[in-house]
Formats: sequence, C-alpha cells, structure tokens
Amino acid sequence: MGLLRNKGFVAAVALCAVVALYGGLVASQAIVFIRTGEPVAVALGAALLVMPFIGAWWMISEWRLAATVQRMANILESQGQLPIHDGERDDAGRLTTAAQEAIFETARRDVETDPDRWQGWFHVGFAYDAARDRTMARRSLRHAATLFRTQRRDDKHGTGQGAAVTNTAD
Repeated sequence: MGLLRNKGFVAAVALCAVVALYGGLVASQAIVFIRTGEPVAVALGAALLVMPFIGAWWMISEWRLAATVQRMANILESQGQLPIHDGERDDAGRLTTAAQEAIFETARRDVETDPDRWQGWFHVGFAYDAARDRTMARRSLRHAATLFRTQRRDDKHGTGQGAAVTNTAD
C-alpha cells in the first residue's frame, strides 16, 4: 500500500502504461504494413516493429536502475549513511551554490579515495542531484548500480572482491 502513496511511483507506472499502449499501437500498425506484401510497406513495418522492443528495453532498464538505487538506499539507510544535504538554502529552499559545492567536494574526495566503492558514487550522484545536474546524477547512479551489482555477484560467487567494499567504513 505504501508504494501507491508515492506520487513518483504512480507517475512511473502511468508513464509505463502509456508507453506500453503506444508500443502496442505501433506494433499493430507495423503488422498491418507487413501484411500488405508491398516491399516498401514490409520494410517500413519491419522498421516500426523494432520500436516497441526499444521501448520495452528502455522501461526494463529504467525499472532495474530504480530498483537497484532503492536497494542501495535501503542499505545506506540501515547503516546511517544516506546522503543528507544540509547547508545554507536560498529563498526558494534550494541549496546555495556554496553549499552545493561543499557537498559535491566531499563526495568527490570519497570517490577519489576509493573509486570502486558504490557508496561513494551513490553520494556523488545525489551531490549532482542537489546541484540540479540530473544528467550527471543519473550517470553517477548508473555507475554506482553497476559497482553494486558487481559486488553482489562477487560476494555471491565467493570471489571475495566485494567483501572488502562491504566492510569498509566511511
């Protein structure tokens, strides 16, 4: 029930439903083109048929990223290490430029110290988000998610590479 109260989750589900409906419409139109038997229409239909698959891949990758980021946030929360952006704020309630730079500098130093820790990249992602640089925030969170998945896979298979990352204190 808690997920349905989250406006972001409901919006994401609604957007996915719209994309799925659009993908179905495009796929059905592609099939109509292919069934005509005309070479140009068949080529166009085949090209259109690719679009729903691209949309499905995009949705799956975004949901996978969101689920991984949430797992990382849950781990950091349980360890008391979630990024909390306290600092001076402007009249609109946003962090001032100086506060954003201080937050980012702290996160950047953490990543420079140990670039293979997903926790550092998670913090960098949210430092970028605090600075309203969504593109770099997503890139950093994607990198953190990749490191997180690699660590979990290594821990699961007993290679031991991820164990050192898990036990490292901030």
